[in-house]
Amino acid sequence: MARSDLDPDLTDLDLFADGFPHDTFEHLRRERPVWFHPPTDRTPDGEGFWVLSRFADVFDAASNPAGFSSEGGGARTGGGTILGDLEPGAGGAGTFLNMMDDARHRRVRRQIHPAMSVRSAAALETDLRMRVHDIVRHSVEKGRFDVLDDVAAPVAALAIANLLGAPIADARKLFEWRLTALDHRDRELGETTSEVFGALAALTQYGDALLHTRESQPDMSVVSLMTGLVASHDGAGDVTVLTSDEQRLLLQLLLAAGIDTAHAIAAGLLALIEEPDAWDALRHDRSLVASTVEEVLRWSSTTPYSRRTATRDLLIGDQRVQAGDKVTLWWASANRDGSAFVDPFRFDPGRNPNPHLGLGHGTHTCLGANLVRLELRLVIEAVLGVSDSGIRLELTGPVEWTRSNKHTGVRKLPAAWASSGRSDRL
Repeated sequence: MARSDLDPDLTDLDLFADGFPHDTFEHLRRERPVWFHPPTDRTPDGEGFWVLSRFADVFDAASNPAGFSSEGGGARTGGGTILGDLEPGAGGAGTFLNMMDDARHRRVRRQIHPAMSVRSAAALETDLRMRVHDIVRHSVEKGRFDVLDDVAAPVAALAIANLLGAPIADARKLFEWRLTALDHRDRELGETTSEVFGALAALTQYGDALLHTRESQPDMSVVSLMTGLVASHDGAGDVTVLTSDEQRLLLQLLLAAGIDTAHAIAAGLLALIEEPDAWDALRHDRSLVASTVEEVLRWSSTTPYSRRTATRDLLIGDQRVQAGDKVTLWWASANRDGSAFVDPFRFDPGRNPNPHLGLGHGTHTCLGANLVRLELRLVIEAVLGVSDSGIRLELTGPVEWTRSNKHTGVRKLPAAWASSGRSDRL
């Protein structure tokens, strides 16, 4: 039976090949805000799943970890945050930080939080500001360049390499491995290729080597907090000990998530290129930089959805969700919901309030939120500085997007610096 506009196939990655399909989700928010997606021939495990597309429903589910598990629930033995079930154990549900439930999730998160705090991000700022400035200036010298390859990726990779104590010279290859692993250019959900397998293996081996180095040469980076089966008291007498597997998986997650910031940077600069009025407002009022960072996070929504498992029978809207059902929280859709945002399809650098879910919400709010905000701010400030010399950034070709329903990323963003003819344009 043919699928209608009201019955899209969210497992068809071609639907996401030109960026997130906002028109599809606008229709879902209006007509089927709590919808059971039937299985298709592409659906992992051959199971359907619930789709939450409205801000209020996504927010409520993310605020209720007892009812919506990141590990699994009901009679389901597997779980995780992607559509296909991952079994418990090393590399599966309950061992990656983003696939842990409380109370262990809370204790592990608290253990590594000092290295991801506002204070830690501030400690990186001086060095990172200089490097970001150099990266942007180098793009000016090139004239024609790719925003992702020449600006966004180097900034994100440098930041996470710096935080984890990895050699700065390795930043580029870390990003290339990550991009290969997340893009479904020539494969479908649940499939892999030798290239993808090789990239994942390289990231794993790199993380193992980094951990080994930190065991023999400890420092104050986040990596040192994960070595040697570190114990951390939570103030109530409980102790958290990371096993060797958990250390490895946590490092892999931090490497991947940190590098993914590149796509938010690229999407933010693209928005400012395509919305000259927004850029004019920012150029004339530099106090808008902080709110522009938040608008970039709302606008880019680089993680389109996270999956949860219902732990008990629930009523969402007028739909009855059963214990064990898969439930997907579509952050990217929630961030364009007109019931939560005025004129949601306009990029507004001064948007206030801006209760976006671009970094998730609740117990699984992005651990690296402070670093993400720092990177975005430094890039925007550097581009503002360059534009003061009377040049602007413009597109020189079509934008290419990653083909994925789990990671909305830019693959190619060709651009050039050119004389603006007026000093108040990007």
